[in-house]
Amino acid sequence: MKNNSYIYYGTKCNTEELINFVKHTLTTNEIAENSGRLKTPICIWGEHGIGKTQTVENFAKANGYKFTYIAPAQFEEMGDLLGMPAINTNNSSEKDNSTVFIPPDWVPREEGPGILLIDDVNRADDRILRGIMQLLQNYELVSWKLPEKWHIILTANPDGGDYSVTPMDFAMLTRMMHITLTFDVKKWALWAEQNGVDPRGISFVLTYPEAVTGERTTPRTLVQFFENISPLKDLKKELGLVKMLADACLDSNTVTSFMAFLNNDLSKLITPEEIINTKSFEKEVYQKIKGLVDQKTKRVDILSVICTRLINYLTIAEAKFKQGQIDNIKKFLKMDFLPNDMRLIAAQDLVSSSNPSLKSIMADPEIGQLLLKKM
Repeated sequence: MKNNSYIYYGTKCNTEELINFVKHTLTTNEIAENSGRLKTPICIWGEHGIGKTQTVENFAKANGYKFTYIAPAQFEEMGDLLGMPAINTNNSSEKDNSTVFIPPDWVPREEGPGILLIDDVNRADDRILRGIMQLLQNYELVSWKLPEKWHIILTANPDGGDYSVTPMDFAMLTRMMHITLTFDVKKWALWAEQNGVDPRGISFVLTYPEAVTGERTTPRTLVQFFENISPLKDLKKELGLVKMLADACLDSNTVTSFMAFLNNDLSKLITPEEIINTKSFEKEVYQKIKGLVDQKTKRVDILSVICTRLINYLTIAEAKFKQGQIDNIKKFLKMDFLPNDMRLIAAQDLVSSSNPSLKSIMADPEIGQLLLKKM
């Protein structure tokens, strides 16, 4: 990313590590709540567009948490946080009537488990930040409190750079646990496979990971672009339209890289489906990949893209693979020009897969000998 002066808090991690951290911390908070102790909110730091908000929302959905989202940057007055005053008419005597607050409609009413996501918290006005402090400490404000089993997670952009943010002092920072989400190209590629992102886009990001600049080009804007080109079957026949779509979403350096990616026919890299379903591995896969890789300068980067996409495809597949498909996967791992570090990483991923039909691959004695020979 472009700016080294950004101020982050907590360990830098990828999405998988973030999810493990959140899961552990919420479990710890539940134990604290059951024992009558205070819970501690989580603040997730990171640059724009890398998936902080979506990761929390997906986590909530996958783990059965109710979910409420607020963006305090949109709050104009303290009433947006505290609620609006009203006269309490429940008292028997009019002289005893007092002012009470009616909580905002976004405040959760039902018992959890649930997650209140306070998104881009440090883009809020300083008055709103000060108002949130009591909520972070006690999970309640003067006018309302979160129901039982609700947790608070915040997201924030880094300070010290060119983001328009309100600095948080240590009185506020120390009310939270902190972690920083960073972009991990292989974890993103796995997510993209799982979510049906255009495979040409996945291959591009794996080939040009440096294209994710953190300026206009972020994982979010890349997905926007890939969604817009997905209806186009032959991108080279629509170069003018493709460039306009790229210019609409991405910075100029990324656009240049993507056009080069197309002109070099890298968008037509062999797919995982073609590798495992081929009837003639030697002719349709081995020779094709070898031709791409064996150039004046060996294109290990292309081989890495193909290998990563294949392993990601196999990792998320739930169906049992047929024997012919298993044989093709073995042949891929035995290719004589496949670097052994790639072979080893692929083997480790296959061994840890939950798909039992993949585990048999590592029982192949020839693959085992290849791994042992060069370790």
